[in-house]
Amino acid sequence: MRHKVGNMGSSEAPRASEVPASDRLFAELKPRQGRIDEALGLWLSRVTAGAPAAVHEATAYSLFAPGKRLRPLLVALACEAVGGTLELALPSACAVEMIHTYSLIHDDLPAMDDDDLRRGQPTCHKKFGEALAILAGDALLTGAFQVLAEGYPPRTAAVSCLELAKGAGAVGMVGGQVLDLQAEGKIGGTKDNPTPQPPPPEGEGEKKGDHTLAPPSFLGKGAGGLGLLEDVHARKTGALFRSSLRLGVFAAQAERPAGPAPEALAAADAYAGAFGLLFQVTDDLLDVESTADKAGKRVGKDAARGKLTYPGLLGVEESRRKATELGLQAVAAAERLGSPPLADLARYVVQRDR
Repeated sequence: MRHKVGNMGSSEAPRASEVPASDRLFAELKPRQGRIDEALGLWLSRVTAGAPAAVHEATAYSLFAPGKRLRPLLVALACEAVGGTLELALPSACAVEMIHTYSLIHDDLPAMDDDDLRRGQPTCHKKFGEALAILAGDALLTGAFQVLAEGYPPRTAAVSCLELAKGAGAVGMVGGQVLDLQAEGKIGGTKDNPTPQPPPPEGEGEKKGDHTLAPPSFLGKGAGGLGLLEDVHARKTGALFRSSLRLGVFAAQAERPAGPAPEALAAADAYAGAFGLLFQVTDDLLDVESTADKAGKRVGKDAARGKLTYPGLLGVEESRRKATELGLQAVAAAERLGSPPLADLARYVVQRDR
């Protein structure tokens, strides 16, 4: 299904060729983002109906913080690409955004990434305290499955709940966060997987400005370090991207007698694999090169803490080359799926500055 950007609304509007690609993309996505926000408001009210007011306030504060709704858009675009509609995609889109927001609330806590700024505003625990922030995350996590169960017929609800549990759970997003924290020495290892040695003290290693570019010593400089890094982010970021795309396919096709077409799921998986790593490479580059005003969060912290990152392991220029390569892979997968907007989204992420 091909999607076209609507009329700009004025006879003096610039021709499409004169409008930056990112502007055209977001003009096309904006109506979907608006509809997703409307649905999120309705579903959150349903999930928190009868709950203490503090739960609704804290969940809404984080859920409606400024953001591009990337994961819900992946759900919607995948659904549309295989013959569905935005309306069919909305319950899954909302469930994925609830999961994502819960993960941000918990990741920002002092015991994990210890951040005080998210999406340009104080993090949930800074606004409401740690106890309520933890509970707000819990409410969003469990609420996501309520949305899927109430939003779809039984077959679609079942496969969607299973997919989201895998993508967000111990093997997926949670597992990636565990590996990330183990690499930082914040979580102890096991007999079979001992805790890595701590990274070198701040200030050691090759420098670019104020940012340490040398990898932590326990990673070395070979494929082992890169393999660990890609495993972390395939789980921590990529798994939820994969689930988002699959949920879109399920929303459109799960009730069909034959179920979802295998080729659609294969193309969705290929896109998610490339797009997930692409997103993380560019996110790591922003931590080195962007500003807090642009990024909407504290920057430079990853290198200062010796955190495992692509620029830290590969260097800035090689990371940019990797982002370009991953972008091409994502575009090719989007074309297999039949979604020009997903291809444009990958091109945008390669160039993003926030």
